[in-house]
Amino acid sequence: MKLCYFDAFSGISGDMTVGALIDAGADATAVIAALDSLGTGATFWVEKTKRRGMAASKFHVAFEEQQNHRHLYHILELIGKASMSERARRNAVLVFERLAEAEAGVHGIDIKQVHFHEVGAVDSIADICGACVALDLLDVSEVMSSPVNVGSGTVKTEHGVLPVPAPATAVLLKDKPIYARGPAMELTTPTGAAILAALATGAGGMPALEISLIGYGAGDRDFAEHANLLRATIGRRSMKAPEATTVAVIEANIDDSTPEVLGYALERLMAAGALDASLEPIYMKKNRPGSLLRVVARPEDRESLAALILTETSTLGVRMYDAQRRVQTREIVEVSTPHGRIRMKVSPAGYAPEYEDCRRLALESGVPLQQIIAAANFEFLKNRK
Repeated sequence: MKLCYFDAFSGISGDMTVGALIDAGADATAVIAALDSLGTGATFWVEKTKRRGMAASKFHVAFEEQQNHRHLYHILELIGKASMSERARRNAVLVFERLAEAEAGVHGIDIKQVHFHEVGAVDSIADICGACVALDLLDVSEVMSSPVNVGSGTVKTEHGVLPVPAPATAVLLKDKPIYARGPAMELTTPTGAAILAALATGAGGMPALEISLIGYGAGDRDFAEHANLLRATIGRRSMKAPEATTVAVIEANIDDSTPEVLGYALERLMAAGALDASLEPIYMKKNRPGSLLRVVARPEDRESLAALILTETSTLGVRMYDAQRRVQTREIVEVSTPHGRIRMKVSPAGYAPEYEDCRRLALESGVPLQQIIAAANFEFLKNRK
């Protein structure tokens, strides 16, 4: 499987996505041929350019403006008749449906009533279909992204001046890590956000990759603060290097909860998706003994787990910050023991039986837990020789 990781440090738009993928090696002629088959009457081309001195590709769409509107079903009909692979077609439909769902939610209407103005529709059709065709040409099976820079300030829309991110963009980026940096303007568009919402399996630090391709897609403007680029890094997940990920750390100092409440909170946090949760004894102000509650979480789970801490404990606030995590490559193997099958976690640093498997077998058989663990280790070492 190939993975494409988008570095959205200057936001993400549809044309930047297509430009980055073509710059990484997707055949521009094949992408444009697929877009021509949509029959929108638009003209497409790719320009080699620079942003802050860095070479990149800029994807352009030109067409004669009209006053017509296109509803979702019109666009899906165009995609259905176009010359593209089934995977590219399926992904394009998925992205447009997510975009339409967001617009419908913002305006409080049924998805069938959503219409795209001619200008936005042609751009969106070209960008979304172009991105999906390019991903297919590069044989990408998985998409991930960095935290997304959405920009700041305001944006002019048909509904007047609105804050950044635009309403549909905010809906599409729900549960994804976002931030604002750079010039006061829109850096992430609804089309770019829709591509991530529909196709990206996660957002955070780059996973361990064996990189094969890198491409840069240029935005419209050249900023003084930073290079206005979207980077696409493509490769296969690596089993040769420790996994490097960004995690969210959530902490609270608590001196007025009972052990029962804190223990229950740990259970709830782990069940809700925390990577780890712990309690540490500390002394707080006025020499009061208390507990430091620390949770390690995926960036996309930060807000939901923080809300759970505020609900299940007596704390009035939490601290949150990002941290880098390094994880050894590991695999799961099963061994057969006289008591039953047990999963073993194996890494370059060592091995260990899965506690829950050992616990379950100890309860079912009445055999002491330490004997179950010893049997699992014995069988693993015996089979390893």
